[in-house]
Amino acid sequence: MNESKIERLVIVGGGTAGWMTAALMAKVLGRAIDIVLVESDKIGSVGVGEATIPPILHFNRALGLDEREFLRETKGTIKLGIQFENWWKTGESYMHAFGTIGKNFPLCDFHHYWRRSQQGATPASLWDYSLNYQAAIHNKFAHLAQIQGTSLPGLTYAYHFDAGLYARFLRRYSERSGVRRIEGTVDHVQRHPDSGHVDSLLLENGERIAGDLFVDCTGMAALLIDKTLGVDYEDWSHWLPCDRAQAVPSAAPRAPAPYTRAIAHAAGWQWQIPLQHRTGNGLVYSSAHYSDEQAREILLSHLPGEALAEPKTIAFRTGRRREPWHKNVISIGLSSGFLEPLESTSIHLIQTAATRLAKLFPHRGIQPEEIAEYNRQSQVEMERIRDFIILHYKANARHDSDFWRACATMDVPDGLREKMALFAKTGKLFRDYDDLFSEAAWQQVLIGQGILPEDYHPLADNLSEQQLAELMQNLKILIDGTVAKLPQHAQFLRAVNGG
Repeated sequence: MNESKIERLVIVGGGTAGWMTAALMAKVLGRAIDIVLVESDKIGSVGVGEATIPPILHFNRALGLDEREFLRETKGTIKLGIQFENWWKTGESYMHAFGTIGKNFPLCDFHHYWRRSQQGATPASLWDYSLNYQAAIHNKFAHLAQIQGTSLPGLTYAYHFDAGLYARFLRRYSERSGVRRIEGTVDHVQRHPDSGHVDSLLLENGERIAGDLFVDCTGMAALLIDKTLGVDYEDWSHWLPCDRAQAVPSAAPRAPAPYTRAIAHAAGWQWQIPLQHRTGNGLVYSSAHYSDEQAREILLSHLPGEALAEPKTIAFRTGRRREPWHKNVISIGLSSGFLEPLESTSIHLIQTAATRLAKLFPHRGIQPEEIAEYNRQSQVEMERIRDFIILHYKANARHDSDFWRACATMDVPDGLREKMALFAKTGKLFRDYDDLFSEAAWQQVLIGQGILPEDYHPLADNLSEQQLAELMQNLKILIDGTVAKLPQHAQFLRAVNGG
């Protein structure tokens, strides 16, 4: 057993992953350890992660960040959900809206009552009962904890922001909190001859950086976890066939919408993320179906505004590092694996990895039990998110391309197949342990992708026809009335900027 106390943490690489990790470590462990971050201004970051999900609020609050300052500094906007266009069928769309839908009852979710109500003469959309969806499509937002005069929850939100500006914002925070930044490029990694642990980094300028624990935030280069320690990578491309992306900014929207757009094309999908100063755009695609030039043309011809740069091409391999923590190296961010940004999980996975490290941070030596638990939790988290993303591809009724036909007929992981089958037959759905996505999230994607349950829970029959009709009508009136009173998203942003 190694009884040496962990005194110095060395983070290799900056960007969003490096500075989120540094900021959290400084907040929770800054007095107990010395934190150093090594990065080079010569090495760029991928920088495509600009959309987030609601847990980012917990991270920012844990650091004590002021929301208004954060939004100003990162050119941020509000995100109420993700609009999926052309995923089930060309011309059809739905939203994975954050928050709840309707009103849930004990032992029986709202969508069962909605499914029963579909038997009426004028069936309503499930999203008529989503406060987040109705606010999003009307470009409305305000802080709203609950619907006035009720116990129903209000708006649940996340952010769009410039990932590069967020990294700079967190760098300033981290350096004020005692993190020492060292500018330089790693030339050589020195390992202990017996344990194989990383001992130190030798920079191009000759400086040697020693440490007890190292965090690899070097992105897809995976300098420590792969090139130095050679940890295996589990490939998931047989389930998620897209392997390339092109990204380009376009001119700022006149009134940024409070939601992300994910627009399916013949062999991939396009994101549009509205920020205050520009729109983030990208096309995720399969290189077996699109050439880079074809992808570039598709992306540039579907921009919401004038392109502000040339598209940047990013090659990737979907999957995960089998041991994100190996010896004394923890990989965080793209060095630990890649899942395409379809559900805006890239930044969230950085957040949870850094939080997991803080909870399992070694004291007197690195214990194998800590490593095993960290890796177990990381695997479960990645696999749950993977299955949710696969669902979007699998459940499609498009017949217009080989790509979508292959996705519809592919085998999927057992857990996902069983979840889809149970929901299709009965409408019943259960959130797995440690699943990031709520039941409402799964319900929206399943229904939005054309999986309409054949049946509903018998508890939904406890209401009479009149009671059911009144429930549905009253909820819709309540949601529509609440949305009507909300200010415009653009008005909220003007207030953030002092306007």
